[in-house]
Amino acid sequence: MPAPSLSVVIPTLNAATTLPGVLAGLAGAEIVVADGGSSDATRALARAAGAHVIEVPRGRGMQLRAGAEAASGTWLLFLHADTILDDRAIAAARVHIGDPANAMRAAYFRFALEDSSPAARRLERMVAWRCRVLALPYGDQGLLLSRALYDDVGGYAPLPLMEDVDLVRRLKRARLVPLDAAALTSAEKYRRDGWRLRSARNLAILSLWFLGVPPATLAKLY
Repeated sequence: MPAPSLSVVIPTLNAATTLPGVLAGLAGAEIVVADGGSSDATRALARAAGAHVIEVPRGRGMQLRAGAEAASGTWLLFLHADTILDDRAIAAARVHIGDPANAMRAAYFRFALEDSSPAARRLERMVAWRCRVLALPYGDQGLLLSRALYDDVGGYAPLPLMEDVDLVRRLKRARLVPLDAAALTSAEKYRRDGWRLRSARNLAILSLWFLGVPPATLAKLY
């Protein structure tokens, strides 16, 4: 039986500033960049780094779904274009992949922010609580799963927002495990919008989604 192969799928939109740092930590994996119509150098930078670039209608759920279809790996790692994995992450991912017991279990990384403020540490603790108690890791923590499991749960729905929560809810708690490595995400949106306001908005969007508000409506509010 051939060894499992890993494909990293990254949805992008005008990510030229952050994408090179993301790609630098992904040596040894197939990289598929699903671009939603960037007007900057995103696609050129991705191709120069050896990534397979596809152009997809804008919408992260649709981009992730198309990226998975274009990938050739028996394992898929979905990663945001502003999320940099730490030095242990790919090794931790390969350990997970190498254990046959994980064939039908998905994994995610520890959420971390590239900001030294106390507000960043508080938000990291809140996310850790959300993952531990509610079993709700978000897309900015990465999601690693076998193609067999991805196909079994139906993959990403072509949603404009909440595509990560939708998939995680279908995976369910028993098939989610944390990895001992961090996914470092840009804190720019929190610094721009305000830590409390941005966090409150995210919580409101999640609550409205659970109440049945359509993702297209939530995308407008977001």
